[in-house]
Amino acid sequence: MPARTRLWRTDRPVSLGAQLGVFRRGPGDPTSLWTEGGAFVRAAQTPDGPGALHLVCRAPGREVEATAWGPGADWLLDGVPDLLGAADDPTGFVAHHDVVRDAWRRFPGWRVPRSRLVLDALVPAVIEQKVTGQEAFAGYRRLVRRFGSPAPGPYGRVGLFVPPRPAEWAAIPSWAFLQASVDGARSRALVVAARAAGRLEEAVDLGPGEAVRRMRALPGVGVWTSAEVAQRALGDADAVSFGDFHVAKDIGWALVGAAVDDAGLAELLEPYAAHRYRVQALLGLAGHRRPRRGARMPLRGHLPVRGR
Repeated sequence: MPARTRLWRTDRPVSLGAQLGVFRRGPGDPTSLWTEGGAFVRAAQTPDGPGALHLVCRAPGREVEATAWGPGADWLLDGVPDLLGAADDPTGFVAHHDVVRDAWRRFPGWRVPRSRLVLDALVPAVIEQKVTGQEAFAGYRRLVRRFGSPAPGPYGRVGLFVPPRPAEWAAIPSWAFLQASVDGARSRALVVAARAAGRLEEAVDLGPGEAVRRMRALPGVGVWTSAEVAQRALGDADAVSFGDFHVAKDIGWALVGAAVDDAGLAELLEPYAAHRYRVQALLGLAGHRRPRRGARMPLRGHLPVRGR
């Protein structure tokens, strides 16, 4: 299908790296890539079918040229403003800490993205549960390359893949998940979610509370997983990653100079109600992380993995 192109203009500075980095699942993510010149390319299964979207900033970050291919091209182009945060409203956000104020000053154009694709965000979040990022990224990469399909348009020829459709995720055999280092608990949660994809995608049109309740009604989807999805698919500025191995410690270190647990994180972020994920994201973009000490956790060796 021929390429479709649109130009989106905004009155705020847009950094594609800051805005879209959360959609890239590790350096080898086959569903997204950065090109020379800072353009971002992303492939997805949309309600209209597979599509690929190429975004590049023009006019010092205040114009974004969007090009899309495939049956889902128009759907992806329609969603560019939301993807770049146009639906996010920072009204009422006040920086109560100097580091937050500095991060907001450094990234004034950043807004919470909204991809409108729930399963697209949920699948990798489930795979990332309770394992190292290296292991999760490798598993997602293996599954997408094996059961997905080359993306429409020119980037499909250079390794860009569209993830499997919901029915294809649900049909992956248990042994194939194990070969990708995805254990039975996570693969079962993923398959159940894929079978409920229709109900999950309806969450885009619900309020944040009801959307999260719908996600968490599924087995294997808890506080952390639903927050990771809400941050990317629903544009929820208050969806904190409680339960994350690093987030509470890093934010505590940034705000009070010491690592905290989830209870301490909730207390620290209480003044930022309705904008707590905004604080999490801005501090992450500004590079506020506690010092890491000790050896990295090794990859688990008890699952039948063959290659990456």
